[in-house]
Amino acid sequence: MGIRNKISEGYCYFLTLTVVDWVDVFTRPNYKHIIVDSLRYCQKEKGLILYGWCLMSNHLHLIAQADENNHLSDILRDLKKYTSKQIIKAIIENPESRRDWMLDRFRFAGKFKKNVTYKFWQDGNEAKEIHTSEFLIQKLEYIHNNPVKAEIVDNPIDYKYSSAINYADGIGLIDVKLI
Repeated sequence: MGIRNKISEGYCYFLTLTVVDWVDVFTRPNYKHIIVDSLRYCQKEKGLILYGWCLMSNHLHLIAQADENNHLSDILRDLKKYTSKQIIKAIIENPESRRDWMLDRFRFAGKFKKNVTYKFWQDGNEAKEIHTSEFLIQKLEYIHNNPVKAEIVDNPIDYKYSSAINYADGIGLIDVKLI
């Protein structure tokens, strides 16, 4: 993962996982649900603890850590590996007007990696260790306001693919541990 994205055990992190070339893949519900289902699986089976999340058109923000029996870097590696395969498969198998263009972008990115046909996620996770409650609140507000800033919704709680509704006493797509 490199020193820039080093993840130490036992800490909470603000993470950004970005699609190569910032391709706007997550404009279709079927691709979004691959991410949602995978996050739920990682919570249930791999020890992922989520405090906040937001899926935008070309990146995913998480505020997360691993439970004491798991390693966050391993969870993220497995999440990215699985979701990249599933999303590429969905692009190939489902009607998609941008299919050829997206696959060309992902194939080109994979060309520079050994044994990789398609590369979906950028390397690294832009991991920022959370040391203070102020930084945690700042990042939580930032990710929840991302869809507002992008003019997708007027109110953060109206965006389905984030944890903003959870913090407004609602039920979101993914359970989170409230801070």
